[in-house]
Amino acid sequence: MPTTEEVFEKVKEALVDALGVEEDEVTPDATMVGDLGAESIDFLDIVFKLEKAFDIKIPREELFPDDILTNSQYVDNGKVTPEGIAELKKRLPWADLSKFEDNPRVQDFGNLLTVKDLCSYVESKL
Repeated sequence: MPTTEEVFEKVKEALVDALGVEEDEVTPDATMVGDLGAESIDFLDIVFKLEKAFDIKIPREELFPDDILTNSQYVDNGKVTPEGIAELKKRLPWADLSKFEDNPRVQDFGNLLTVKDLCSYVESKL
């Protein structure tokens, strides 16, 4: 099993390759969307590269809980409800949702995922 540092290095390599960013931009706290400029099409490439690098399978719903963020049971007035937050925590145990909980606007969810979260996800799959 690779160390946390080895996982980070492989994730960083995948992100540099997929997003065309500089290596020093890929820090554990960098957000995928806000800091690294990832768009939805980029995530397909990132997932492909991670699956190949780690020999794992990444189901889309494990990284992108669209079914929660578009469900009126979990979203009210553009914000994720406490029930929705609980469901996100259950589905994304590897993600740090603490900042999102302060102001859980659906439109901000895409800017939540950090490089560290992505590494934690990969480690959970190994």
